[in-house]
Amino acid sequence: MTYLHFTRRKFVMAGAASAGAALVTGASGLIGQARAQGIAPTPTMRGGANNYLPGAPIVDRIGNGGFWMRGTVRRAGDGAPLEGVRIQIWAHTTEGYERDPHSHGATLTDADGAFRLETPQIVPAFGQPHGHLAYDSGTFKTVFLRPVMASSTDTSLEAHFVLQTA
Repeated sequence: MTYLHFTRRKFVMAGAASAGAALVTGASGLIGQARAQGIAPTPTMRGGANNYLPGAPIVDRIGNGGFWMRGTVRRAGDGAPLEGVRIQIWAHTTEGYERDPHSHGATLTDADGAFRLETPQIVPAFGQPHGHLAYDSGTFKTVFLRPVMASSTDTSLEAHFVLQTA
């Protein structure tokens, strides 16, 4: 005879899987409700504006590179990709501190709303390897992000913006 042993963890995971399946298949109209409300704007993260220096120049790369910051920018509501949006990036890296002007740079999004900028390797500051990104150009509400890397050996970091009209 076979016995099934359910732990609390297995029970919770099974419930989560069922809920995920319901969302994917649109059970109870949850997908339709999400579409009707639109895509919510990205809130500013606590600590995201630390060492912010307004007006960083648009650059091809910060320092000697080796690490990639990438992400997307979309419009709140309909989720349309936003082209030509300026995203500023800065971090504590192997070549400088967050407060150093040479550790700051900006890039523009492409037609798909995607951006990427090569920087030196990010290293932990205050115990956490993290980057800083900002949208600060005025057409939309300013957003500061401070994503934390899973490991200080990661060679890329992603951040995604959903911007709300100012």
